[in-house]
Order: sequence, then C-alpha cells, then structure tokens
Amino acid sequence: MDWLSNLLWNNSVAHTVLLLAFVIAVGVVFGKIKIFGISLGMTMILFVGIAVSHFGFTVDHSILHFVKEFGLILFVYAIGLQVGPGFMSSFRKGGIQLNLLAVNVVLLGVITTLVIYYISDIPIYTMVGVLSGAVTNTPGLGAAQEAYSSMKGAVADPSIALGYAVAYPLGVVGIIFSIIAMRLIFRINLNKENERLEAENSVKKDVASTLSIEVKNPALFGRDIQSIINLIDRKLVISRIMYGDGNIETVSSETVLNEGDKVFVITTPQDMEAISVFIGKQVNMTMDDWTKPASELISRRILVTQSEINGKSLSNINLRNRFGVTVTRINRSGIDLIAHPELKLQFGDRVTVVGTKMAISETEKILGNKLVRLNEPNIVPLFTGIFLGVLFGSIPFAFPGMPQPVKLGLAGGPLIVAILMSVFGAKFKLVTYTTMSANLMIREIGICLFLACVGLGAGEKFVDTIVHGSGLQWVGIGVIITIVPLIITGIVARRFFRIDYFTLSGLLAGSVTDPPALSYASGIAGNDVPSVSYATVYPLTMFLRVISAQLLILLFA
Repeated sequence: MDWLSNLLWNNSVAHTVLLLAFVIAVGVVFGKIKIFGISLGMTMILFVGIAVSHFGFTVDHSILHFVKEFGLILFVYAIGLQVGPGFMSSFRKGGIQLNLLAVNVVLLGVITTLVIYYISDIPIYTMVGVLSGAVTNTPGLGAAQEAYSSMKGAVADPSIALGYAVAYPLGVVGIIFSIIAMRLIFRINLNKENERLEAENSVKKDVASTLSIEVKNPALFGRDIQSIINLIDRKLVISRIMYGDGNIETVSSETVLNEGDKVFVITTPQDMEAISVFIGKQVNMTMDDWTKPASELISRRILVTQSEINGKSLSNINLRNRFGVTVTRINRSGIDLIAHPELKLQFGDRVTVVGTKMAISETEKILGNKLVRLNEPNIVPLFTGIFLGVLFGSIPFAFPGMPQPVKLGLAGGPLIVAILMSVFGAKFKLVTYTTMSANLMIREIGICLFLACVGLGAGEKFVDTIVHGSGLQWVGIGVIITIVPLIITGIVARRFFRIDYFTLSGLLAGSVTDPPALSYASGIAGNDVPSVSYATVYPLTMFLRVISAQLLILLFA
C-alpha cells in the first residue's frame, strides 16, 4: 500500500491533481444543498478545501500559488467577456441612476471597512478579506491577495482568506435579510408593486416591437420611404408593404406610399403611437396576413458567422440594394434591436431579414449562417486577451502621495482588457464571441481552481482562528459591512428616487454581485425585473469591487 500512501501524502503532480479534483467535486455537490432555501453554491469548495487542509492534506505552496492565480485570471477574464457588451449600455438613461446607487453601496462598504480599521487593531489586509466575504465577492478576494503578494513580494497573508471565509456565510444571509428589511420598513405590498410596474410599462430604449399601419396621412401620399423616415426622425424600419390589390412586397428606399397602402413597421414601444398617428391608423394584422401564400416573401433569421462582417454597420453591408432584402431586427443576447443603418453587426448576432427565397439565399452567403462556426472556440483572441491583460496589469502607475506605484494586477488587468475587447474588438476584426456554455465553462473552471487553492492554503489556521482567535469578531464585523450600506442605500433609493421594490431587490443583489440573493428576489417577484436591474449594475460593481480591494491594500497596508 506504499503507492497509496505516496499518492495521499507526497507533494507529487498526481497528489496535487487528486486533491484539487476531490475538493472541487465534493464542494460542488455540497454547494447545492439548501438550508432555509439558501445554498452557498461554488463557495462551498472553499470550505471543503479548508476542511481537507485542516486534516493535514496539503499541496506545495508554489504550485498552489500558480494554480490559484491562473484560475483567477480565467475567472475574471470570462466575466469581462460576459459583462463587457452591457458595460457601456448600462450607463444609459435609467441605468445611470441604478449604477450611481450601486456605487454608493460600494463606497459605503469601503468607508465602513476603513472606520472599523481605524478604531480596531485589525490589519487592513484582514479587513479587506472580511469585506470581500461580507459582500460575497470572490474576485475581490483574489485581487486583495494578488496586491498583497505584489507589494510584499511574498505569499499572501492567510488572514485575508480566513477573513473572507468566516464572513461569507452570514454575508449571503445578510444580503437577503436586507431585501426583506426593505419590504418591512416600507410596508410593501407585492400586488401593488406589480400593478405599478404594469402602469409604468417601462421598456428598454432599443427593444423592437411591430405594428401594421394603413396609410391615411395625405402629406405622405406619393412620398418614398426614405423621405418619410427622414421626416418623422424616429427609429423605425418599414419592411413590407401591402398594396390595395393585396400584393405584398419588400420595400426599398424608393418605394412610394399611397392612400390605403398598409405597411409593416418595426420600432421601439415608446415610438409606436407617434408613428401610427403620423402615417395613418393602426390596423389589426397578424404575421400570417403578411406571409400569406400569394406572397413570395419569407422571413428568416440568419446567423452572423462570417468574421469579415464582424463590426460592419448595416449601411456598409447594404443588403437592401444588393439583394432586395429588408433587415427588420437584430437579436443579440436574447434581445431584439431595431435594425437602424448605423447598427454594427457582431459575430453571433441573429439577423431577421425579409425577401424572396433566392434573395435570402444570397444574403446567407454574405452573413454566414453556419451554426458550426459558433461552436468553434476562438482560442487566439482568448489567449491574446489574457496575454494583454497580464501585461496591462503589470504596468506600474505612479500617483502623488502613494508609497509605491499601483498595478492593476492579475485580477484587474485581464478584467479591463476583456471588457475592452468585447466592446471594441470588432473594430480591430477580433472575434471575441463565445457561446454562453463555453464562457460558463471557462468561468466555472477558473473559480473552482481558485477557491480550492484558497481553501487548501487557509485551512491549517481556520479552526484555531475561530476558536482561539478573532474569528467571531470578524463575523460580527462582516455582518455590519454587509447590512449597513445596503439598508442606507435601499432607504435612499426607495424614499427619494421612488424605485419599485422589484428593481430595488435586484439592485441590492447586484451591488454585492450575489446570485443567491438574486434568486431569492426573482422568486418573490415572479418576474424578471430583479434580473434586469441586477444585470444593469453588475458590470460596474464587479469592476469597482476588484479595484477597491487592491487600492485598500496598496494605500493602507
């Protein structure tokens, strides 16, 4: 049995792989167990690693450090690719207000951490670990450890991970408690909140809606489509026209409207009424009416899988004049967008076109429409981005009053580069598209490796810290850091900005990047409003959590 003893206790490659695989597998299984409807998810890997390490199973620290940092890079880079496309759009009207409130949560958390740091004898790096656990932000933990290692030239202090571990469980509970507290403080009736939402009928700016309109405005008789679109100055696409004899055709810029013609319009929900009144009157027609057998027109969704199309605008491709088809809308990440001429196509977009069968066939050749190409991993942009992220994170930035230059590190650098590549990569012909499953796989593998390594590195002192050390004190501090910023921001958002409860719930969950809290909020809402506000503030919040954790270490350690 010497082979088994060597496998379990020697620091060989096989021992390392065996231990990591065991910790991750058991952690994932235990993380699915719910207590009072709450589960710790992937974070349970950390506690399994702590338990395994406590009983003497260890890994060489240099190997542990490498695997941990590489896992962190994969995790934050995949997050950057995911949130990047929504990062800029999250600052639109409505999103600005929510993001400012989320920033307030982050700032209050940092201020609370610093106040406790100054009135106690707890080191700042320990406090940052407690802060990361209290707001359930694992990338913040990674950023703090990496900043400490970079500054001290040594392995990160174990108390950073210990502070995170002891604060995390009640952090999850505290976030959900804050959502419940908002409901009790303002005596919120969920049915009334739903009625309020329906009355407001809030919609996204560029989401597409359709309607059929009969031409009744004498000022438009004899005018072509392009002049009418220029005249009304609204975002709309007129894709088809039905003449008085019932014949249906796709429209071009030169198509002329006459009295009694019917047009099929795609526009934003808030522009529907104005466009309907301007052209004539809305009529009830189904898609079957617009695609009846007598018409040769068909509508089809085509996938953008040609890399040459990535980043080109619809006006540059000019499908209408080349093939006689009309692009009516673009589906991107599950959302239908208005196909205005300046809209740039991205790899993986689903383009809805209307035209004859032959014209659509020619359009497919230009756009690609080959599903198999979406399943091919884009390895070169992935590792190019990681290379640039590590390089960018290693650049020192000197600021007046700082004891040493600041680096974004292995967490901040890849995160920023991933966001920039996902937003602007198309301009440089870089295909950064990854399927949701591929992105999730990269992200989950990265976070699993990171949490397993953190747990294995912190387990030796965990029990001693709780029983004989300051562990219970850290738990109490974590609860304060969790609840105080959320309650204050929640009261301000509800009382002064009149934000509805469902949006507020998603905002609070997103400001601490906590999926269990989002799951709870969505469950009580019965709609996707919490998910929308969560997604709106998530990108900026994640970025600020990573950067603030590093800055606290570099400025105060």
